Amino acid sequence: MTDTTQIFEPDGRAIPYIVEGDGPIGLVLIAEPGQDALGVVGHYLAEEAGFHIIRVGYRASVDAASTGDQADDVVAVIDELGLERTWVGGHGRGGTVARALVARHPERVNGLLLLGVEDEDIALAPVIPVLIVQGADDEVTPPAAGERLRATAPERASVKTLDGAGHLFPLTHPVETAVIVEEYLDWD
Repeated sequence: MTDTTQIFEPDGRAIPYIVEGDGPIGLVLIAEPGQDALGVVGHYLAEEAGFHIIRVGYRASVDAASTGDQADDVVAVIDELGLERTWVGGHGRGGTVARALVARHPERVNGLLLLGVEDEDIALAPVIPVLIVQGADDEVTPPAAGERLRATAPERASVKTLDGAGHLFPLTHPVETAVIVEEYLDWD
């Protein structure tokens, strides 16, 4: 597969995405708007772990799009690529979009990966397993937000915390982040 940015334009919305790897475990990753701290993590998971990684960006008018619209954009890319079911995850705001996607389309998702949890009022979809990874020193998406979310579904939500890591832990601790994800998703 390719690791260059492609553009999918459903209904005139230009949605950028990158596909890496073609392994049996699919994972859609959504970064925060304006930065992609998930590039190295995604590349590691594709190359070293053998996952099928799809990194989905945002349309140019991201500020005008609701969280639901952004989730629909991700589903449009998933549909374009012919994926029936996949893991979906994101970092910060991207995780909030992933939560919205899972809440709207739980039948399309194997599980949810949240890297730094925003404190948003989006309930976890029933049954779906959830992995929360957080930086111990994250002041943007503090660990307490991840713990509160885990407490809403303790039977299926797991939390892993990276010591000495701030909000951009996917950039500053990419291998450690990827290994946590790999170990968790490998059982799926």
